[in-house]
Amino acid sequence: MQRSTNAIWTCVFFMVASSGSATSIDHDRADAQALDLAKQAISLRSVRGPGNQAPHVAALFKSALVAGGFNDADVTITPVDDTALLVARWKGHDPKLKPLVILGHMDVVEAKPSDWERDPFTPVVENGLLYGRGSSDMKLDDALAVAALIELKREGYEPRRDLVLGLSGDEETTMKTTQILAKELSNAEMVLNVDGTGGQLDPQGKPQYFIWSGAEKTYADFELTVTSPGGHSSRPYDPNAINQLAAALVRIGQYKFKPELSDLTRAYFMAAARYEIPEIAGAMHAFAADPTDSKAVATLRADPATVGKIGTTCVVTMISGGHALNALPQRVTANINCRIFPGHPRAEIMKELRRVAEDASVQFKDVSTGSVATDASPIRPEVVAAVTKAIHLGYPGVPVFPTMSAGASDSMWFRNAHVPSYGVSPLFIKDSDRFAHGLNERIPVGDVQPSMAYMLSLFTDLSK
Repeated sequence: MQRSTNAIWTCVFFMVASSGSATSIDHDRADAQALDLAKQAISLRSVRGPGNQAPHVAALFKSALVAGGFNDADVTITPVDDTALLVARWKGHDPKLKPLVILGHMDVVEAKPSDWERDPFTPVVENGLLYGRGSSDMKLDDALAVAALIELKREGYEPRRDLVLGLSGDEETTMKTTQILAKELSNAEMVLNVDGTGGQLDPQGKPQYFIWSGAEKTYADFELTVTSPGGHSSRPYDPNAINQLAAALVRIGQYKFKPELSDLTRAYFMAAARYEIPEIAGAMHAFAADPTDSKAVATLRADPATVGKIGTTCVVTMISGGHALNALPQRVTANINCRIFPGHPRAEIMKELRRVAEDASVQFKDVSTGSVATDASPIRPEVVAAVTKAIHLGYPGVPVFPTMSAGASDSMWFRNAHVPSYGVSPLFIKDSDRFAHGLNERIPVGDVQPSMAYMLSLFTDLSK
């Protein structure tokens, strides 16, 4: 069965990747509206905590949708704590079909103006780049989706299945609104998450390839604790709690999880190898052919860009212990952060770590929040074809292939509800301009026109 699935996927991939270009159609009004909405959204500080303006972002998008032809009653804003979620429904003419959900989030991570070259919540366009917190993650994507739906209304499009826009308000933190959305929209046919992945530009700004995501690793935090009666430091005895935990952490740090391969990651390695140096490219091909190839595994593990794609990874991220400089430690804790390959529950990985620690006195506790394990979404030929066709409208002939995200995104909660979800942001960017969550976040303004054509094509092809 695995060989048959791989063969089908390989056929689909190479057929659509070489399908050539399509004619791009100008949508100047929609392009201008998307950029204007993105600027207005960036100016709203939708950061968790006091003064969170995520509800204002929702109101901005609702106002645009209603002005663009949506019924007021079909666009709802639901307050949740200090944030909100938005759901906009467009009824299709075939009620027997499940809806197509377009997913995004309105919140952003914190940004301190004193650290930035420009005020993070004042959108600025300079040298072809839109600067501001949320420009790339992901207020331009949100604005493009809103403007695309309005453009489809303007053109008189009539979807066969329901089109539903769902925008969460706390994806960067607790994902409480996402869980509500996933429960409310659990009857969806599929989700198009316009957050994450996208296109790669080379240092000269030339498009190299486009990737979409059909899976993501599960985020997990495990707290390790060793306790001891303690005592005066002048009267040391064994075991010392710090020494015990340190020894366990060394064993865990040296441990390597079994290398794994899925249809998605195999397709990624086969396609992405052409953009890598010969050593990495050879290892990608070898691993895709045989995940037990020890030389290939060693090469990919040594590269920070690929180590996370070949299996589960766990790393110590925090450690704390002791209560006085002149006392034996009574309590020592450490945090192990894991990114788990799809298909494995957190409990299974924690059990494996406990075995590796080789010390029953080390207590393990799963302290993960806002995360659930998910399996990969199926590689659906109609999704592959629609994404490829849409990208080729603006970037003719650019290779298109899938990947597995490091996690976590709103897609996690839909996949957990057994709703296929695909990360399909159309934005292209250079590595040197990737500053999502960082200082001076930016995105090329030139992305707007091809991204609009992409979304119009993708939304119509998958809602017909």
